[in-house]
Amino acid sequence: MQLTEAERMAMTKVADHALDLHADGQDIVFTAAIVKDGRIVAQARNEVGDTGDVSRHAEVVAMARAADILGTRDLSGCTLLASCQPCEMCLGAMRWARIDRVVFGAQQDNADAEFFRFPQMRITDFQRACDGAFAFVGGVEEDRIGHIYAPGAVA
Repeated sequence: MQLTEAERMAMTKVADHALDLHADGQDIVFTAAIVKDGRIVAQARNEVGDTGDVSRHAEVVAMARAADILGTRDLSGCTLLASCQPCEMCLGAMRWARIDRVVFGAQQDNADAEFFRFPQMRITDFQRACDGAFAFVGGVEEDRIGHIYAPGAVA
């Protein structure tokens, strides 16, 4: 999958946001954005610690904001960008929203297992299960942010 210029710029912002949260000592530093038609529609960070709601992952928050802004829950034509490979819940939500492109930084194989509840399920399993309805690329900005999500980085 070839990234667009808007996706590259958004992924840089997603990584910068994660690095800023990490530098500030935040313990949950997942960040995400939604891009559509060459512009960033929504940006978010993980809100689980703020709300106590375990579903408020950065990707879910970004999708909810994008749906509000765009006036539709159908996010076809959008790209989900995330600082770390989306977990199983976020991938499920992404499919319900009909997002067809996913870009992420830290990859599951390089991230702490704590971030995945079904570690044997891979993003390729999700892609295959929906007959390839979405394309993805990982490792974007991983050289800058991978250390945040690396095994042992979780307190």
